[in-house]
Amino acid sequence: MDSLLCFRNVNALAPMVRVGTLPTRLLSLDYGADIVYSEVSLSVEKVLETVDFVAPDERVMFRTCEKEKDRVVFQMGTADPDRALIVARLVENDVAAIDVNMGCPKEYSTKGGMGAALLSDPDKIEAILRTLVKGVSKPVTCKIRILPTLEDTVSLVKRIENTGVAAIAVHGRLKDERPRHPVHCDFIQAIAEAVSIPVIANGGSLDRVKAHADIEEFRKVTGASSVMVARAAMWNPSVFRSQGLLSVEEVMEEYLKYAIRYDNHAFNTKYCLCQMLRDKVESPLGKQLKSAQTNKEICEGYGLQEYYKKTQAELQARREAIQTNHNHPNQPVLDGDVTTMHVKFERREYPGEFSPKMFLLEWSRKENLEQPRYETVQRSQDRAFQSMVTMTGKKYRSTLWEKSKKYAEQASAIVCLRVLGLPEGRAGEEYSGLVGKRKREEKSNETPDEEDTTTYFGARKRHLSENPEKQRVTNYSK
Repeated sequence: MDSLLCFRNVNALAPMVRVGTLPTRLLSLDYGADIVYSEVSLSVEKVLETVDFVAPDERVMFRTCEKEKDRVVFQMGTADPDRALIVARLVENDVAAIDVNMGCPKEYSTKGGMGAALLSDPDKIEAILRTLVKGVSKPVTCKIRILPTLEDTVSLVKRIENTGVAAIAVHGRLKDERPRHPVHCDFIQAIAEAVSIPVIANGGSLDRVKAHADIEEFRKVTGASSVMVARAAMWNPSVFRSQGLLSVEEVMEEYLKYAIRYDNHAFNTKYCLCQMLRDKVESPLGKQLKSAQTNKEICEGYGLQEYYKKTQAELQARREAIQTNHNHPNQPVLDGDVTTMHVKFERREYPGEFSPKMFLLEWSRKENLEQPRYETVQRSQDRAFQSMVTMTGKKYRSTLWEKSKKYAEQASAIVCLRVLGLPEGRAGEEYSGLVGKRKREEKSNETPDEEDTTTYFGARKRHLSENPEKQRVTNYSK
């Protein structure tokens, strides 16, 4: 238990949609935050050295890295215990804790029965939290808003405590109240006295927390174990700095460096910087920021052109190194009767008209073999796909899962082609002539004639017949 995240006597960055992205979280940690919560929202990004959780449309919903692994709390919006557990198990190895959002009052959250809508359904709250506490290895917490009466609020919090959660964050406002309404410190204090688990006070940014010293005062007033800061940190993350606030200009520059280093989306970068500018958003810098369309253009406004160039060069060098490694594919491994390789279909690496599947199909036709057959399965927890192709009675599959059925089939075709020593159509690959007659007639001005194709296959067939031992090793070596 000592290795698990502690929620007592900590200052935390609150979960904030559009703001709580990786650059803000890392900057807050630099300035002294003990814990950072992700915004409400699987692939490994080798170039950026991050772990990304990606939506089916390829949008990065949550990006994290090794630097925050032991202090980042992943917050999810959910109204379904089973779905919540699926998501929690996907992320638990890359975060320090799992939090359930039970306080967001916005319609996009409540209309699905999530966020503050859960406050009126204690049974569902219990079901979700008990399922998570039992089903994951990391601490589980939740964040709520107060109910209209103190009695109902305390009753709900005690039920939550009994689920086994590690802590509870309390935003001291009703779900219909907004930041302009005063925070109910007395409710938070009563909650802190009623339960034994850590209570994290939230909601004091507008009228109580302006600097680091105010965080401790808010903790004392509410009697809470810890404090969670939202808007004050959005305006200036150095609010966590015990030595005092830094100028917004300095903070913005440091934020921008993280945004460039971790390839933050330009529109999100603009949004976060504009929140820091606040009433200076119509200044010359603010106007230049609002007109920028890329991170490069944003950097120009802050005099960070050289930093941008240097960082982009470093990222490009990593891409090239990864590509070099990719060009030396790993060895095939037998998994039962299936030959597997660690292969991912990257569309940009196959720029031509003809995909790996097309190459495999054309080869089977030329060799008068049975056409390749694909069997595809879908993983329930993230809806990813994996395909197996059968060719001449042998089975081939990639060990990686893909975002679509089409990509999964392409990956399995690549495995088969590589094991057989056939071209696959990757960028930079010499033209092989592996193009069917039908396609050649359609693209006669772009492809070689049929004689070229026949010559290639004749040479390939002779090569295999002259090296039967090499063919066997290629197909089955582990």
